[in-house]
Amino acid sequence: MRTGTSDGPLFRFSAVLRWAAYPVLLLAVASCGAATLAEGWDTGRAVVACQFGSIGYLWLLERLIPYRPEWHPSGREVRCYGIYFILTMTGGAVAQLLVSAVVTRLAAPHPALPLYVEIPLALLTGSLAKYLSHRWSHQNRWLWRLHGVHHALDKVNVTNNGVNHLLDILVAQFIVQLTLAAVGFSAASVFCATLFVVAQGYFVHANVDVRLGALNHVLASPEQHRLHHSTVLAEAGHYGSDFAIWDHAFGSFTWRPGRAPVAVGLDDPHAFPPTGDVLANLLHPWRPAAGSGAESSL
Repeated sequence: MRTGTSDGPLFRFSAVLRWAAYPVLLLAVASCGAATLAEGWDTGRAVVACQFGSIGYLWLLERLIPYRPEWHPSGREVRCYGIYFILTMTGGAVAQLLVSAVVTRLAAPHPALPLYVEIPLALLTGSLAKYLSHRWSHQNRWLWRLHGVHHALDKVNVTNNGVNHLLDILVAQFIVQLTLAAVGFSAASVFCATLFVVAQGYFVHANVDVRLGALNHVLASPEQHRLHHSTVLAEAGHYGSDFAIWDHAFGSFTWRPGRAPVAVGLDDPHAFPPTGDVLANLLHPWRPAAGSGAESSL
């Protein structure tokens, strides 16, 4: 039976999945948020459930419709990524603790606007803060020595989305959370925005052959984020991992249909220790810098 040909059922299933994968993820996230608010479930547990659910779903998609099979992690890489994942979770938790006192004082207990208005505003505000902090981490000499740990990867997949310097995550999440708290969004809208950001962060990093078409100009996608990891700095824009509109607004949008990086990683592979050397990467920001220490901006 010719299931692998262009007219076989396997091909047709893969073609449908490439277009349906993202809407299914968004529907699951929206359902999780709505059910949590309606039933009064613990929002912290809901965020964690969304995170691990997104990882599991995207890991499965990486096996069903991989973008590049050679980007699948080996067992040794998974174990290494697991250490970074724990550090990333720790950095996020510490950032949350640092702003929790501010959030409880500034975040409104009840929405000032209807949730269907406030949630999109929270999403746009948080994504702008995230875009600016991310771009800054590429242009500031010291912040790049934190953030570059993530870009030393020569693969892009859902399991290595958590390969980050602990301080990089702490700084980035602190900025975003503080921005949302300072504006005064309600706890419910911040929760819903957080669910989307968590799922979206793993989605753009997934090694999946998905299609967004014209939506690539509004929402961030793996098609764009692979370019962000490109070794060619001229095409490595796309600092937004939630929305593509900020890349359009600030001139860092480089994607076009069919455009893909030849290779991902650092333009200078020796600028950072190997990803497997976790301790060296944690200490890297305090080592003597070679050259400018910051990535060229677009």
